[in-house]
Amino acid sequence: MATSNVKLLGRNGCPFVNRVQMALSLKSIDHEFIEEDPFKKSELLLKSNPVSKKVPVLFHAEKPICESLLIVQYINEAWPNNPSILPSDPYERSIARFWAAYIDEKWLPLTAEYRKAEGEEAKAAARDKLVERTLLLEEAFINSSTGKSFFGGDNIGYLDIVLGSLLGWLKAEEIMTSTKIFDETKIPQLVAWTERFFADIAVKDFIPESEKLAEGFKKFEILKAASNTN
Repeated sequence: MATSNVKLLGRNGCPFVNRVQMALSLKSIDHEFIEEDPFKKSELLLKSNPVSKKVPVLFHAEKPICESLLIVQYINEAWPNNPSILPSDPYERSIARFWAAYIDEKWLPLTAEYRKAEGEEAKAAARDKLVERTLLLEEAFINSSTGKSFFGGDNIGYLDIVLGSLLGWLKAEEIMTSTKIFDETKIPQLVAWTERFFADIAVKDFIPESEKLAEGFKKFEILKAASNTN
């Protein structure tokens, strides 16, 4: 669907921006992408998102919508054409929103906690918590998908976008920590889901390469450490 009044302010490689790009792609919404400088916040960003001052920001008819989860929900409601991203049933929709919040607020912070943990004891404790919370995601997938390919059933839906947008960074975390967070021996259903998600033509272009992410993050850490010593 050609739409000339849609713009997305974001940054390449940002999973939360990728999340919005996936939703726009699924809905076939044409839009202009405005690249935000990661080291200098633009006047457009500060004006359109004065609270968190973060990307992504979606502009629809010049009106800004902020926060990736809310933007994806907005896209689904503003363009009700198929495919629908969120379930039509109110209960199922509330469950999807619950697990989306779980992913961003409970699960995602633990991946960084595990990477930053120092010492064997702290590392083991962080890994145990991460494994425990990932097992809950496996259970959520089984219950939501009801034996089908995606959280959303036969097609990619809200939870697929929310978790799938993090897969590139997840694999980068695995590279940097030399461990497997998505272990097929513990969460076989989710691992199989990742392969299907990666292969889907609507979203695969918005999943950054994990090797490049890991390399870039290591360079950033080195530069950060050097600046702290000057």
